[in-house]
Amino acid sequence: MKNASQIITSLQNKPQFSKLSRCKCIGKIQSAFTPALQKMIKFGYIKNGILFFVLTHPAGKQEFNNCVQTIKSALKFHMPKECEGFVLQDIKAFVTHTPPSRPKLFKTDSLAVYKERSSGDFTITIQDPKLRTLFETIQTLIKSKGKAQ
Repeated sequence: MKNASQIITSLQNKPQFSKLSRCKCIGKIQSAFTPALQKMIKFGYIKNGILFFVLTHPAGKQEFNNCVQTIKSALKFHMPKECEGFVLQDIKAFVTHTPPSRPKLFKTDSLAVYKERSSGDFTITIQDPKLRTLFETIQTLIKSKGKAQ
């Protein structure tokens, strides 16, 4: 009987799941970088035989440029078994300028509906006719809402 690791490995070797093995290859190469640089890597992808890493900070690109040559030379001598099917000609990085997305703390699509606590029984002592009519319409709205609930 196969264990979970063997099942996942057999699924990754199927052609329809080739992107899984590509992600595993990118993750294996990413793990060769320093932990500080790994935190600055947003994601990676392979395009036209070039492995691109998208970084979140310009200091990460500078650090990436310092250690990418050692990673390239190590990959020439020993390619990880996860990357055997891929031809990687170069490794490059660039900095993304999009701000990180923040999770929404509350839903904006649902509005809170509260029960009207006022009964609308108040006296209007305003002398200005425009303001008096405005207050009278507010008073009638409150009374009609109070009766509906």
